[in-house]
Amino acid sequence: MTVPQEIVTAGVRTGGGRYLVAATKTWNRQVFNETISRYPGDWHFVSDPQELTLEFVRSLQPHKIFFLHWSWKVPADIVRHFECVLFHMTDLPYGRGGSPLQNLISAGHRHTKVTALRMVEELDAGPIYLKEDLCLSGHAEEIYIRASELAARMIQRLLAEDIMPTPQVGTPTEFKRRAPADSEVPASESLAELHDLIRMLDAEGYPPAFFERGGLRYEFTRPALRAGRIVADVTITPARERPE
Repeated sequence: MTVPQEIVTAGVRTGGGRYLVAATKTWNRQVFNETISRYPGDWHFVSDPQELTLEFVRSLQPHKIFFLHWSWKVPADIVRHFECVLFHMTDLPYGRGGSPLQNLISAGHRHTKVTALRMVEELDAGPIYLKEDLCLSGHAEEIYIRASELAARMIQRLLAEDIMPTPQVGTPTEFKRRAPADSEVPASESLAELHDLIRMLDAEGYPPAFFERGGLRYEFTRPALRAGRIVADVTITPARERPE
């Protein structure tokens, strides 16, 4: 079997098993290179969902697969036959579903949990290994970096301790995945709400807060909430044509 280009092998360190980390963002790859790959064992990294196939995973035979930032459905055969550990940015069973960071900030939360859970076929419904606190201050990319570093420490604990996952307790609350159109600035936002909207979208791969006027599109990043005003960067481009 040919190893896909997106598969990164970190090399073997004595005293551990074989592990695979699946993630898509640059901050995930950085924490893998700088921290996770240095843990004992034979570590691999995959960032392309098309490469995460049952054929490849069977060839690797990992003891665990860790999903740090993954927006795609994992093939059911992988979930059934391998121990898949998912890191989700809510205090499960609260906040199952997509866009957890944006939904948390929109709901007024200032703190959350990163939950490590065993992946099952039902979305975010698996048993829980452990949870750790996460602050939601700052821009989205800053929060994602902190969450990725926290997940790395949680992986270390999962490797060191024999933690058995336990079923989720409580009534699930579902989050809806945000669409690009949801980034449009509403007409009635307060300064605090607008600041939250801009900062929660300010990360690689996310459509920034925007509005369109007079054939131009205004996109906002790097907001700072000051007394009576918001200071932010704005990028102005021709407005995209909307489909009829």
